[in-house]
Amino acid sequence: KPAPLAPGWGALAVPLAVLAAALFLPIWFWFFWRIEPAPGEIAVLIRKTGKDLPSGQILALEKGQKGIQLEVLAEGRWFKNPYSWDWEIRKITDIPAGKLGVLTRLYGNDLPGGQILAPEGYKGIVPKVLGPGKHRINPYAYGVQQFDAITIRPGFGGVMTSLVGKDVLADALPEEDRNTFLVKEGMKGVQPGILDAGTYYLNPYMVVVTEVNLQSQRFELSGDDAIGFLTLDGFTVNVEGTIEYALMRDRAALLTHQVGDMDDILKKIVLPKARGFSRIEGSKNPAKNYIAGTTRQKFQDNLEAHLIAQCRNW
Repeated sequence: KPAPLAPGWGALAVPLAVLAAALFLPIWFWFFWRIEPAPGEIAVLIRKTGKDLPSGQILALEKGQKGIQLEVLAEGRWFKNPYSWDWEIRKITDIPAGKLGVLTRLYGNDLPGGQILAPEGYKGIVPKVLGPGKHRINPYAYGVQQFDAITIRPGFGGVMTSLVGKDVLADALPEEDRNTFLVKEGMKGVQPGILDAGTYYLNPYMVVVTEVNLQSQRFELSGDDAIGFLTLDGFTVNVEGTIEYALMRDRAALLTHQVGDMDDILKKIVLPKARGFSRIEGSKNPAKNYIAGTTRQKFQDNLEAHLIAQCRNW
């Protein structure tokens, strides 16, 4: 019998190829397919193959389209075929405590003229805001602006002015809703409701909040601020004392819009009524009656009652 042939290189080729593939493929898969965003990072995916995007479109919004994908990958380990995919590692959007984030959508249809807030599918400012924390926001899809949260201190209230909604000057509105100091829900202008003390994350493109002092205020009638009047017999009497007042919570929005701040309210409402009453009522009695006795006490009581009655209307 002929001697068996010694195995040649040809016989070893297949096992060697399998061995090489077994060693190379995991290495290639690990180093070229692996996407591994670290904590505080995201991966933005870019598809190389598929359907071309329509003209003017920057994001792939449908499955199988080429280009930048809307969804991002969170921190972790992912594997994508580098023939079909590319990617970018970006920082996660971090909103610190006491701040809020306003999103501006960078893709979609253009907004109609005069509109600033973007409904779903339109470019522009998104009504919903981002609260404090980490958010996986695609930087090709959204721009992010940071603003301070609104903090109303204890003893204060927040008067809200809506920047969006129906215009109070619109001819289509009922007559009673036009040119008013306060507006109804869904209209531009000062809202009748008021925010209690606390922290609020409100979109500054939608509402402006003005902090109003609801605490009791004291004004000293003394020195140059004392109220002077002539008595029945021609003497000058100065009224000194303290006026204490506070805004009624349910009227604070109207007062601040119609009159002004606390200093305006004091100078335009409280003091003119106090001075007017004192000069009229004070001239009805001689000076000696204001030194002591029931006239002095009655004058003080009547002044207080007059101020309460007059200021209640406001």
